[in-house]
Amino acid sequence: MRYRDDNPADLVRARTAVTAWRDQNPAGTGDELVAAVGRQFHPDFGVVLRAVLIVADRHRAREVTGITAGHLPAARNHT
Repeated sequence: MRYRDDNPADLVRARTAVTAWRDQNPAGTGDELVAAVGRQFHPDFGVVLRAVLIVADRHRAREVTGITAGHLPAARNHT
């Protein structure tokens, strides 16, 4: 899938689909996610679904641990 073919509405649909899938499959893998909801999207959208899953899991982990953006360590400048 080419970047210019990307539609912002598809990303919104992906976030919704991934969140709903994760709610029902808390221990599911990226491959299971793509197999379950991937057919709703362009065939090359699997990598995007996996990325959305990573972000969703990271967000949930921060909610569980109480870590917010204000508590994250500052990025180090490596030159």
